[in-house]
Amino acid sequence: MSGNATENSIRRGTLDGARMYVGKANVEADHFTTCLGEVAGATIADIEKPRPNEDSAAIIPVNDEYLVLIVADGVGGLAGARKASNLTVAIIRKAVERITETTGSRLRTAILDGIEAANRAVLDLGIGSASTLALAEIGSGYVRTYHVGDSILLICGQRGRIKMMTTPHSPIGFAMEAGLIDESEALRHDELNLIFNVIGSSDMRIEIGSELPMAPRDTLLLASDGLTDNVLQEEIVAAIRIGPLDVALEKLTDLAQGRMTGQQADMPCKPDDYSVILYRPNTAKRKTET
Repeated sequence: MSGNATENSIRRGTLDGARMYVGKANVEADHFTTCLGEVAGATIADIEKPRPNEDSAAIIPVNDEYLVLIVADGVGGLAGARKASNLTVAIIRKAVERITETTGSRLRTAILDGIEAANRAVLDLGIGSASTLALAEIGSGYVRTYHVGDSILLICGQRGRIKMMTTPHSPIGFAMEAGLIDESEALRHDELNLIFNVIGSSDMRIEIGSELPMAPRDTLLLASDGLTDNVLQEEIVAAIRIGPLDVALEKLTDLAQGRMTGQQADMPCKPDDYSVILYRPNTAKRKTET
């Protein structure tokens, strides 16, 4: 994929309803303004594989006060991976949109109910399907994360400091967290693709983050491993920490897609489906729940 693919296809506008990325096109990219801030998202199918994009994603405005962002990666090599990720985002969307009176606690309950319902639905397929999940609940001045598998969530400040990053639910993710291997070793490890916590498992576990404040210049990222298996953390932060959000998305996407071509022998290269959502708030005002 050429470096201009995202730039040429990105759509810009105001978010007036849920935006679902469920594999309808090989390249989808958007930049939206919302009441809470800016959101930019892109998903690109791995053109080297003769199958549809197994990633799914969603940008869901709950009302003027809350926003839900989702990236779900159907586990490659298993039957129905795309079906699993599609089901995950669709069922969570339905759970969130059924709320009649929205507060932070009600939204949190709806999200958890939606994740549990998605897990049951994927299990009920009975074909060994599975999906990862990275989800962000966003309110005025804060974010709360929900995490299953190895799709990541990360928050960085304008100066590049990583304020929060999830640990992949995998042997390699835990080894990195413990300091047993570094990032370069992890990206070349034979067990990089092994994960032990997925949507579609009888013992699925939801890792819920605390409510974190977001400053106006902070940037939140959700991404499938199509990004993190090809781009180093410091490169991700450098691409997204400053500048217009749509430009940050283009930089990050071009870098990842370039790596997937394998033209840089000394850098990581793992062709895969790619999905990223970026968010940047437009206010530091914190919502007080009643």
